Amino acid sequence: MSVYLPAGYDGSSTRYPVIYFLPTPFETYNTPFEKRDAQKLFDGAVSSRVIGGFVLVCVDMTTPLGSSWYVNSPVTGNWEDFMVQELVPYIDANLRTLRSRDSRGIAGDFMGGYGAIRFAMKHPDVFGSVYALHPVGTGSGVLTMYSRPDWGSLSNAKSIDDVEKDNLSRIFISIFQAHLPDADKPPLYIDLQAHKVGENLVIDSAVTTRLRNNFFLESMIPEYADNLKSLRGLKLDWARSDPNQDHVYANQAFTHKLNEFGIPHEAEEYNGVWAGNWGRDGRIYNDLLPFFARTLIFADSTTSLQSMN
Repeated sequence: MSVYLPAGYDGSSTRYPVIYFLPTPFETYNTPFEKRDAQKLFDGAVSSRVIGGFVLVCVDMTTPLGSSWYVNSPVTGNWEDFMVQELVPYIDANLRTLRSRDSRGIAGDFMGGYGAIRFAMKHPDVFGSVYALHPVGTGSGVLTMYSRPDWGSLSNAKSIDDVEKDNLSRIFISIFQAHLPDADKPPLYIDLQAHKVGENLVIDSAVTTRLRNNFFLESMIPEYADNLKSLRGLKLDWARSDPNQDHVYANQAFTHKLNEFGIPHEAEEYNGVWAGNWGRDGRIYNDLLPFFARTLIFADSTTSLQSMN
């Protein structure tokens, strides 16, 4: 992981709110700092009072195939437990943080946006606010999921090397290893949603039900609606001109589903494509940080009461 500490951290006794950031798995946990000049951006935001002083933790939650999808899986590992039971307590024990969900936010980009919403949805006692930048996996897209993978390749794979060079197969295998895992089915260790019988594709209804219920955030709303309502803030955005219109359609449907359940949130569809999040003109500086400036608590309540007395 990479950790951002605000200027003056070492010379003060101040406790700070924490933003956990899940980058897109197409980049590394250190890309924001090595290639996007995140430290300068955050320092500028604090000095310009876009946001108060904060700590940001950017963490690697990838598997050999890409995204872990931020869940516990017998095939890829217990990523949900890692975040909630290990990482957050470790940061609170080793840094001067405000150890309350009201001062703890989570954000993510693309697949990381999916993870941010999922963590906040399931653990509102840990994360009080969430911002998802162009999340994927929020719901059904224009195309059905079974229309995307090469089922012949997946069914006939003798090793992971047989499918590893196909980016689309890598993405879907990572989804299946997270949400349809089977540790007794090498080499991919997944239950297949579909299989070929001659030239016909046969859909397994039971497996598809498991996939939809476990993977799509939209499907989880009924069970976790009250958790979402308890958040201090929930926002997602997405790019209107994403070349994959599945993402646009799914996010539009997701915000409507949130409305159906009366869940307060902000949703923004902006012109352009999924890019340009970093820099002074990007959405992190102009949208994400101001959002957390509004939704996080930046002072220890006991300290505030003592100063008032």
